[in-house]
Amino acid sequence: MSNPVLKVEGLRKEFGGLIAVNDVSFEIGKGEFVGLIGPNGCGKSTTFNCISGLLNQTRGSVEMFGEDVSELRPDQIQNLGMTRTFQHTRLWRQMTVIENLMVPPRGQFGSSFSERIRALLVPESNPEEVERLEKAYSVLDQLEVPHMAHNLTSELSGGQSKLVDIGRSMMGEPKLLLLDEPVAGVAGPLAMKIFNNLRNIVDETGISVLIIEHNMDFILRQGVDRIIVMNEGEILMQGTPDEVKGNREVIEAYLGASGEPLEEEE
Repeated sequence: MSNPVLKVEGLRKEFGGLIAVNDVSFEIGKGEFVGLIGPNGCGKSTTFNCISGLLNQTRGSVEMFGEDVSELRPDQIQNLGMTRTFQHTRLWRQMTVIENLMVPPRGQFGSSFSERIRALLVPESNPEEVERLEKAYSVLDQLEVPHMAHNLTSELSGGQSKLVDIGRSMMGEPKLLLLDEPVAGVAGPLAMKIFNNLRNIVDETGISVLIIEHNMDFILRQGVDRIIVMNEGEILMQGTPDEVKGNREVIEAYLGASGEPLEEEE
């Protein structure tokens, strides 16, 4: 792959005597929607944490947009154009949905305390703040939830909170988006809506998305371009959904030696 957005090579992470991630290598291209799947405890989130700078890898390298980010802090990596979410949403519960979306963008407000307070209380006094507000409403439109703009996030369901978390991550206009199980615990119809919205966002904006999902049967039906399968800290295989669906090693990793190839539901 020429000029990948993300290149992970020989990644290894040890916790004392435990090898959580072992010699993991893969690439993500521009405008790709890629799933990272595997059984619980196989090293998916640890891989994410190493990529995003929350953990220092034991060995290996991570390149993002052609730059080695292996030794950078999370904020430095984020400033390059990467944004990530976590399995458990971290919204500001006493703020509205639109207020949550207004916080993440870079380079906000003036340098003085009074300018910051004024921009928060009277957004129309700051043209840049008006632009951010319009961007926030546009993101909610993309996610098909503009009606939630003025709800407190403490009033939202788990699935709605996941949507807001994705929306908040979009406010920084990332070039690479890492999503850690964005539909975990979300009811089927809303989970499918979240994936459909992500597919549309990738197609419309050209950003790259790497998404962790535990439920293989679910992600095989959700329109991702490629799937990376992990097991016991290593890459088991990479391929299209159809290639993954028929791979015996993958089926055994999930279902045991007696597992049969997965069939798509009608």
